[in-house]
Amino acid sequence: MKTNLSSQIKLDRIPKKYYAPTSEIELASLTRNEKLNTKIFETPAQGAESIAKEIATTIRRFVDTTGKCVLGLGTGDNTMKIYEQLVELYKQGEVSFKNVIVFNLYEFFPIDENRTPSTTARLREAFLNQVDITPANFHKFDVNTTIEDIIQFCHYYEADIEKCGGLDLVICEIGQLGTLAFNEPGSSMNSACRMLRLSNELRQKVSESYHCNEVPTTAITLGLSNILSAKRIIAMAWGESISNIVYRAVEGKLDDQVPASALQMHHHAKLVIDLSAADELTRISHPWKVTSCEWTDKLIRRAIVWLCGQTGKPILKLTNKDYNDYGLSELLAYYGSAYNVNIKIFNDLQHTITGWPGGKPNADDTYRPERAVPYPKRVIVFSPHPDDDVISMGGTLKRLVDQKHDVHVAYETSGNIAVGDEDMFRYVMLMDRIGERFGIDTEKYKEISAEIHNFLKDKKQGDIDMEIIRYLKGKIRQCEATTACNYIGVKPENIHFCELPFYETGTIKKGDLTQVDVDIIKKLILSVQPHQIFVAGDLADPHGTHKVCTDAVLAAVDELLDEPFMKDCRIWMYRGAWAEWEIDHIEMAVPISPEELRSKRNSILKHQSQMENAPFLGNDDRLFWQRAEDRNRATAQLYSDLGLASYEAMEAFVEYHPIR
Repeated sequence: MKTNLSSQIKLDRIPKKYYAPTSEIELASLTRNEKLNTKIFETPAQGAESIAKEIATTIRRFVDTTGKCVLGLGTGDNTMKIYEQLVELYKQGEVSFKNVIVFNLYEFFPIDENRTPSTTARLREAFLNQVDITPANFHKFDVNTTIEDIIQFCHYYEADIEKCGGLDLVICEIGQLGTLAFNEPGSSMNSACRMLRLSNELRQKVSESYHCNEVPTTAITLGLSNILSAKRIIAMAWGESISNIVYRAVEGKLDDQVPASALQMHHHAKLVIDLSAADELTRISHPWKVTSCEWTDKLIRRAIVWLCGQTGKPILKLTNKDYNDYGLSELLAYYGSAYNVNIKIFNDLQHTITGWPGGKPNADDTYRPERAVPYPKRVIVFSPHPDDDVISMGGTLKRLVDQKHDVHVAYETSGNIAVGDEDMFRYVMLMDRIGERFGIDTEKYKEISAEIHNFLKDKKQGDIDMEIIRYLKGKIRQCEATTACNYIGVKPENIHFCELPFYETGTIKKGDLTQVDVDIIKKLILSVQPHQIFVAGDLADPHGTHKVCTDAVLAAVDELLDEPFMKDCRIWMYRGAWAEWEIDHIEMAVPISPEELRSKRNSILKHQSQMENAPFLGNDDRLFWQRAEDRNRATAQLYSDLGLASYEAMEAFVEYHPIR
């Protein structure tokens, strides 16, 4: 079972020479805009393995020369992957921690190791308790520290580091806000060990990371000056959601609004990232600025769209001078003139637009994104949560139904943790009031109702819902999804609730993807034998559910590739809830009229529990229907600005090509 095929989405689009050049000369050219030593790996797993091996090598070197190695360790989600690798290296006899001294980089205040969250407890559980480090060599923030003596304690903590000869190596991650340790935007480059108040944004991230609802408002952290005093620093960042912060930290100016940019000041600092996190670096996003390019059709499209933005011109008005002035003369050499390039890209983009997402019958499909035959098609739309289908492709979904395709919608998870207690209890109160009239006020029901009432009365933040409450919340989402499908016109028998087991933990933290999950998806695909599959391509949701669900579908597809029907099946990836596709990668753009956009909004609004009270909106204050409309309108506006037809809105799709 291949459980990480979503990582191939990025690999399919970026030549290896841009992120893993074979010569130092080429590397120097590619990184000319980068002010921080940055290493790009294809996947987080490869990056974590590389970091762990480098840490092991560094420990051996320092122990051999000085008799010890002093580490400063963070406890973010990304560092956990490093510690897993280090534990494996320890078990294999590759490294020992007997002569290693560890300093915790930060801790929540008031300090309580028996409470979640606790960085000390997390570090012990994930790493220290599994290796041969001497307990006395682990320096942590003292649980007995009071607010009155916090300043003195911070001085003592810094002094302990100095007594050990200073930090030899710091391991930490760059946070979503550009943080290093708990140094948030606004932290001085000269900041020292101190107590600080955590922002609401950071506390939300902590809540997601530690899978808890209650996060202290204050913490103690080593300052940027303490981190920068280390002899070596290895920082890491994974995922598309942090790509802008990575760009600002690596290529931007020193900025106290991006604390990670301070790493530019350190001669032996290294940043390790994956391809998704590198998305906005010049060598990945605009490689023509730093090297001779491998000019694929999509890269040419990206370059021309960028050039239009720089000049403020539509595609067909770009001139030879524009190409020369902005460093794209190489394209003129290949194609002879700006006119030739302009026409090529204009036609390329024009061919992505279609009002027939399932293919237009009895039409020449040479330049259409979808095949004319077979018609009608069997279609499965996989939705990670019971609303992602309408948020991301509600207009296209209705278009497929209206054009008489056999459309199935498969909701992969119950989405029960995203239903608030108030929304759930409203239905319990309704049942309580109608019970006698409808004859459901049985002793069994009264027992269940009393149990729910008592649980909610005593429920505290962080408590896991009892099973019957999780069941009710899941059914609420199923009913809302069914209502939305009915509104669109999906046949009742074509609505599927997969309830993948990895999700059903009752907590924010989910289980690992297993063969059981994949088999559920396989069974559905085999029963429908689709000509089209639509799957989530926005993998930046805060809890990673979209990524796991997409990996489940792609794993199922991988195991079914030899089935005859799969040779005639295309897989389209949608976005919308968390991001939109870049125009240079869009392969199908479905126009949406004002009336269709209102219909899409109405279908989203059928998910009543996810409106004002939705608990997982991320950093975006807009509700999901607002995000969807804004992104769809923005895509349409971009097409219009480039000189193509002007539509109210557009939904965009990229084709996934299975890799054998």
